[in-house]
Amino acid sequence: MMMNSKSLYQEVILDHNRKPRNYGVLDNPSHHAVGHNPLCGDRLDIALKIENDQISHIAFHGESCAICKASASMMTAAVKGKTRPDAETLIQEFRDMATGKLDPEQPNHLGRLTVFSGIRDLPTRVKCAILPWHTLHAALNALTSVSTESDDDPVQATSVSD
Repeated sequence: MMMNSKSLYQEVILDHNRKPRNYGVLDNPSHHAVGHNPLCGDRLDIALKIENDQISHIAFHGESCAICKASASMMTAAVKGKTRPDAETLIQEFRDMATGKLDPEQPNHLGRLTVFSGIRDLPTRVKCAILPWHTLHAALNALTSVSTESDDDPVQATSVSD
């Protein structure tokens, strides 16, 4: 019997929250940013090394809810080894999926990340899932920090690749 998408979502969130991948501090990163969601208190540091135009190492740490931590964990696994343009494509597609602008049934590059597609139905949790991706975008573009509030709000922004 196949698991329904809600059960799979819950299982993935719990797994990545308990055993986050790439969690920790990265020594001598080439890129770094801090993301903050003041409404719920999520705060993440994302650090990465880009070598030969590829993300060779990536790590995150901070205090966040289970959805944010699971999203960061899966994000780091998904972008490791990718080029900057490939990572930016994933950032945009994840953001669009989480906000309901991308149908996960249509062709995309998200793979297992589509487990987060149901987050669009939980408006108060969308920012939790997007924060790691918004912070990665900031790091890739030499911004030291981002927030989910005001002009930095990833849900209100027209495009993370601007």
